[in-house]
Parts: sequence; structure tokens; C-alpha cells
Amino acid sequence: MSEKAKGKAKEAYGALSGDEDKKAEGQAQQRKAAAREDREQQKRTKAEQNKADRAEKSRDKQERKNKGGLLGNL
Repeated sequence: MSEKAKGKAKEAYGALSGDEDKKAEGQAQQRKAAAREDREQQKRTKAEQNKADRAEKSRDKQERKNKGGLLGNL
């Protein structure tokens, strides 16, 4: 069971039983899980950006090579 789901269950239990501490604990657990998911998504996004940058540099290098170097076919 995911941390988010566990937090949701705690929040629901707290709401049904009137236990405000358990409800707040569940909400905090959900926020923590959401923050972790956001960090992981940011890491994946950064990795994909780096991969795209490397591919673009490689493509540009190959284009320069095909044109005869940095100055082109002068």
C-alpha cells in the first residue's frame, strides 16, 4: 500500500472516529508522499532534459562534421 493511500486511510479513520490527531497525521502523511513524488518527478524531468541536451549537441556536432567542420564549405 502506498504512503499516500495509508495517509488517506488514517485521515478517513480519524474523521470517522473523531480523532483529530489521527486525521492530521493522515493528512501530513499524504503531503509527505506527494512531496516525495514531486521530487522524483523533478529528477526524471531533469534526466530527460539532460538526455535531450546531449542528443542535440551530438546532432549539431554531426551536422558540423557533415558540412566540413566549423567554417562550413568555404
